Amino acid sequence: MKMLKSTLAVVTAAAVLGMSGFAQAGATLDAIQKKGFIQCGVSDGLPGFSVPDATGKILGIDADVCRAVAAAVFGDATKVKFSQLNAKERFTALQSGEIDVLSRNTTWTSSRDAGMGLMFAGVTYYDGIGFLVNKKLGVKSAKELDGATICIQAGTTTELNVSDYFRGNGLKYTPITFDTSDESAKSLESGRCDVLTSDKSQLYAQRSKLATPTDYVVLPETISKEPLGPVVRKGDEEWFSIVKWTLFAMLNAEEAGVTSKNVEAEAKSTKNPDVARLLGADGEYGKDLKLPKDWVVQIVKQVGNYGEVFEKNLGKSTPLAIDRGLNALWNNGGIQYAPPVR
Repeated sequence: MKMLKSTLAVVTAAAVLGMSGFAQAGATLDAIQKKGFIQCGVSDGLPGFSVPDATGKILGIDADVCRAVAAAVFGDATKVKFSQLNAKERFTALQSGEIDVLSRNTTWTSSRDAGMGLMFAGVTYYDGIGFLVNKKLGVKSAKELDGATICIQAGTTTELNVSDYFRGNGLKYTPITFDTSDESAKSLESGRCDVLTSDKSQLYAQRSKLATPTDYVVLPETISKEPLGPVVRKGDEEWFSIVKWTLFAMLNAEEAGVTSKNVEAEAKSTKNPDVARLLGADGEYGKDLKLPKDWVVQIVKQVGNYGEVFEKNLGKSTPLAIDRGLNALWNNGGIQYAPPVR
């Protein structure tokens, strides 16, 4: 009898905890709808990902992910405010509730996903750490960097990955750390360090800001896996699902050939059942996310599908001129892939 009472107490406690967790679910979305905008954490200035233009508007693929979430939630991509954060500030800002979502070229790792009270909602950009050098250094490979002085941004996964790479290849180096990517790039340009290391996407972005970009080259090696994506706090699966499926919607739209130019017409006349479900012409899939029926239409109409957003911010027509590479769709030579809406 004593054991039965004990068991019942454990079950009751678990039920109470479960009910408590359920009661808290959706708190983020409720708060966002009440204040009327999404607070999005972005970088402190990285071309192609999140950087202010001459008018102060934040441009870039990371910023556009947040605009897409706003389009899904409010039907209005402008209902988002941005907090520019350096690498050291970003996680504290999210954990404390200062921001609702972090979309700031942040690498998905086990410790961040399991040990910091955070959840990664997907991969916006598949990246890897590389090295940027001045051509006059005469270096063709990272394995020729023995004894180099290397500029690294503090508070990033780059520090550990570079240490592992040099130790594994029997090379020595002297690190100089900085709080911002701009400080790191300026130190390379001034000659304070021989090499700038970071995610390759950041290297292309920083090179575009140098006085003479053509004097610098990104070495061929990629020494790590850096899946970059949006992050939310743990404990609110509803909000997590909204951010996750916003990114998936952009990928599915590109795969289906749905663009900002044809999305409204497709929503009205498509004969493709997959596209009909995606765009709300068939079924009530938005309801599962507590979103309007046309949530995907608003994302694509106002922000674009994944391919449009990539090309606008990072592609060949931009100063970064980055190939799609791994970030091409799975059926076009890359590994970008989204589950279906059905």
